[in-house]
Amino acid sequence: MNCAALIVSAGRGHRFGGTLPKQYRTIAGEPVLRRTVTAFAAHPDVDAVRVVIHPDDRSLYDEAVSGLDLLPPVHGGADRQESVHLGLDSLKELAPEKILIHDSVRPLVLAQLISGVLKAIGPGRGALPALPVADTLKRADDHVVAGTVDRTGLWRAQTPQGFCFADILAAHEEAAKRSEALTDDAAVAEQAGLTVQLVPGDERNLKITTEDDLARVEAFMEGGMGLVRVGTGFDVHRFGPGDAVTLCGVRIPHNAGLVGHSDADAGLHAITDALLGAAGAGDIGDHFPPSDEKWRDAPSDIFLRHAADLIASRGGRVLNVDLTLICERPKIAPHRAQMRERVAEILNLAADQVSVKATTTEKLGFTGREEGIAAQATAAIMLPTR
Repeated sequence: MNCAALIVSAGRGHRFGGTLPKQYRTIAGEPVLRRTVTAFAAHPDVDAVRVVIHPDDRSLYDEAVSGLDLLPPVHGGADRQESVHLGLDSLKELAPEKILIHDSVRPLVLAQLISGVLKAIGPGRGALPALPVADTLKRADDHVVAGTVDRTGLWRAQTPQGFCFADILAAHEEAAKRSEALTDDAAVAEQAGLTVQLVPGDERNLKITTEDDLARVEAFMEGGMGLVRVGTGFDVHRFGPGDAVTLCGVRIPHNAGLVGHSDADAGLHAITDALLGAAGAGDIGDHFPPSDEKWRDAPSDIFLRHAADLIASRGGRVLNVDLTLICERPKIAPHRAQMRERVAEILNLAADQVSVKATTTEKLGFTGREEGIAAQATAAIMLPTR
C-alpha cells in the first residue's frame, strides 16, 4: 500500500459546547466527519482511510459515514497523541509507505493541498501545510499587553501532516515511552530528529473549534468569504550567448541563451507579475530589484514562490494561471507538459489550474526576427473579503 489516511476523530469538543461532538454536526446537510473523510477517500493517491473514534461514538460514526468504503474504525485514547499512536499501530499489518494524519474537523481540505503534502514526504522527512503568520502577535499578562512577539519565521500549522509510515510510527512509540505531551505529529517527528518540510496551506482548511468556526466553514462553502481578483503580467528577454534557455523552470536546449539579471525565465517572471498584480502588491522589480546583486543568476522559482506566499499570508489562494509564450524558436510544444507540471509544483496547484500555451508573431516584430522571447500571463486569486 502506497498511502493511507488516518482521520483523528476521538475528541469530545468541550470548547465547542453542546451534547453532539462537533465532528458529527452538519454543514450543508452533511456531517463534518463525512465531508472530511470523503476528501481523502476520493483522492487518487490515497489507498485507504481509517478513522480513530471515541468508544462512545460508534453509532454516530456509522451513521455519518454510511456507504463510504473505509477501513473499520479504531478507538482512540485519552488525548490526541495517544489516539494517533493507536491509529498508527492499527495500520502495522497494512504497512503503508506513507501516512497522512488529519483532524476530522478540517472538512474543507482540498485535493491539491493533499497532493502537496504527499509530494514533500521522503525518508526521514515529513511535511505539513502551513500559513505564514500575518497578524502582529502580543504577549499578555492578565489581559494587559506585556510585549510584542517577533513573528518572523512563524507559521500556522495545519493538517494533514504526512510522513513515511515507519518513521512516524517509531517516533510515536518513542514519545509514548517518554510520556511526552506534544501538540501535533510534526512535534513528535521533530523530537525524533525527523525533518519536517512546510508546504503552502489554505486559509479555508480551518479547524472547527467554536460555533463561529462552523459558520465560517459554511460561509466558505457558499463562496461568501472570498473576493476573486485578476492580474496580468508581461515580460521580455533578448537572446544572447548560450546553448539553452530556461522557461517555466525547464531548461530547453537552444542555439542561444536569454539575457537577464536572474535566470531570465520570461515565463515565470510574467506569472509572478500577474500574481503580484492580482494582489495589488506591485511588480517583480519592487520585490527583487535588478540592482541587488543578491538576485544575479537567481532561479525564478524563488520569485514565484514569494508571490504565492505573499497571497497566502493575506489569507488568499491562487485559483489558476494562464501563460502564453511568444517566440519563433525554440519550439515550446515538446516541453509544455513539463512546464505546466513545474509551475503547478511551485504554486502547489493541480495541473488543470495551470495553462501554458505558445504562439508566434508570424515573423513580425522582435520575436519574429528571433531577437528574443516574450511572455504574457493572467492569474486569478481569491482573497478574503474585508
